[in-house]
Amino acid sequence: MAEKIWSTLIHFGTNMWNEEGNTRGRENEPGAVASSTLRFDLDMWHETLEQQRSVGVNMIILDVGEGLKYESHPELAVNGSWTREQLEGELARARAMGIEIIPKLNFSACHDIWLGEYSRMLSTRIYYQVCADLIAEVCDIFKPRFFHLGMDEETEAHQRNYDYCIIRNHDLWWHDLYYLIECTERGGARPWIWSDYMWDHREKFLEKMPRDVLQSNWYYGMGFGPDAGEWHKRVLECFDVLDAHGYDQVPTGSNYSTPDNMLALTKYCKEHISDGHLLGFMQAPWVMTYEHGNQRQRIRESVEQLGESKIWFEGR
Repeated sequence: MAEKIWSTLIHFGTNMWNEEGNTRGRENEPGAVASSTLRFDLDMWHETLEQQRSVGVNMIILDVGEGLKYESHPELAVNGSWTREQLEGELARARAMGIEIIPKLNFSACHDIWLGEYSRMLSTRIYYQVCADLIAEVCDIFKPRFFHLGMDEETEAHQRNYDYCIIRNHDLWWHDLYYLIECTERGGARPWIWSDYMWDHREKFLEKMPRDVLQSNWYYGMGFGPDAGEWHKRVLECFDVLDAHGYDQVPTGSNYSTPDNMLALTKYCKEHISDGHLLGFMQAPWVMTYEHGNQRQRIRESVEQLGESKIWFEGR
């Protein structure tokens, strides 16, 4: 039986929400406001690797963004972006500790400030070439078996505080997703996405989403029973529906709202998803990897909670 994935989402780049200087709606979340300087604490990263090894958490989904000085597009770098050699050194360190590193580049129009001027060129010839270049380069560096493409929250509501809003509707969203999938597979990796498009477009999702795209439906609440609200039930149903239609899944929880979510989600999904399609779990703390407020503690707690969920799941 294949080993389950026990993964945490760790941010290398952070330019994925508000534009630089725009604190609207993010007054208490400075990490969600883009910066022209990389915000990544190497000491915190090393501490996270050590903690993951100690509790048996075997994977990190690394949200790369502007963290890397891309050789194909150096214009995307910010002050402090790492060279390929720096990143490769840390990937080797993690692998030596038994931790698999999976790259994530979020191509959602809601989370692509890291793309610089190209974030305002969606679905153009230039945009497609840049996406292909970046995916190919990251695949060459990581040599990953999976590649997370993001693609979440591309809605008007999620961009209401942005200065520049753009949404790919209907078949254009699918056209671009298919293009990104093709680029990923050409790089030798299996595409992986967030599944929330399904929440409001279930039939279209089931009709058009390729079965080999790995799915991460995410749920951060505590309403798992019959008294859960309608939105909660709709999101939770997606785990069952994805399983019934043959999709592999890595359900995602978070300690963003409550420290109890990850274990509760693990218990729910073990009951509702067939073992063959349940590849593992992800914990997404949604804090940045640099010293500010309680971010270090939140990452520590997220790894600890995932480790506890692993122990429960394995019955040890």
